[in-house]
Amino acid sequence: MKSTPYFESQDLVIRANLDFTLSELPKYWFGGDPFKSRFFDALGLSFPDGEKYFIQSVRAFRDKVTDKDLQNDIADFIKQEAQHGIAHNFMNDNLEKQGIPVKKMLRKIKEALDYNQNNKTPEYNLAVTVAFEHATALMAESFFSKKSTFASAHPHARALWAWHTIEEMEHREVAFEVMKQVGNVPELTRKCAFLQTIFVVFYFAFVRTNAILRYDGFTRWERVKLMSKGINWIFGPKGFMTSNIPLILDGFKKNFHPNHHPIIAQYDVWLQALEETNDPIYAGNNFWEAGK
Repeated sequence: MKSTPYFESQDLVIRANLDFTLSELPKYWFGGDPFKSRFFDALGLSFPDGEKYFIQSVRAFRDKVTDKDLQNDIADFIKQEAQHGIAHNFMNDNLEKQGIPVKKMLRKIKEALDYNQNNKTPEYNLAVTVAFEHATALMAESFFSKKSTFASAHPHARALWAWHTIEEMEHREVAFEVMKQVGNVPELTRKCAFLQTIFVVFYFAFVRTNAILRYDGFTRWERVKLMSKGINWIFGPKGFMTSNIPLILDGFKKNFHPNHHPIIAQYDVWLQALEETNDPIYAGNNFWEAGK
């Protein structure tokens, strides 16, 4: 019987106060393409509140963890997620300046996350966090595994997503290890949470993309055309996410572990570039250039 490969964990590194100069981004920063720009704006919209939810869900089990290495990883996971929330708030500030009612759009997201925290079990919330971390790590890998995907993106926004990708690789197993070691999450609960999460990630990404395009002034028919072309860019025969769908669905397997998948190939390229220059935009460009 063929054994499942297992890839070693990466060190979690806290990189605070990286300057992506996001105030210089044009409205349609992804090569002037409204859908591509607004799809990634929509994805990032919920990150500040989402990261808080993930932190709370893992923190609920922190006192039960006796493994010192995992305790350290939890601390670093919390710090990394907090930095992600701060950085994506700058993107949300840009949207506000462009006339997008960010606070109104975030209200429903916050209500949904608060509902989970107040009405679901800690085990369920941890399982949801595990599912989100798995999905976002593979989505992030999809963004940069092929150079063509982010080719037309503004270098500053591309650098932000590159940094986020790197850190998703670094902490992708932390919530899972908490669940495995002390979470006592029933397998059915884990799979139900995973199913809900996969639906929520993609459904709300497209719903929010459509909403932002509507606020931009596009008619319903214009949005239909933009969304149809955009969904094909993501999930079509040559879509950048298509090849990773089976890997995302690996989360349903009973013996699943995030480290069964390799980290993105050019991970070390980003680390070296940032170490040499402390410039996240330069590192992001090198990271993108190293894609296939």
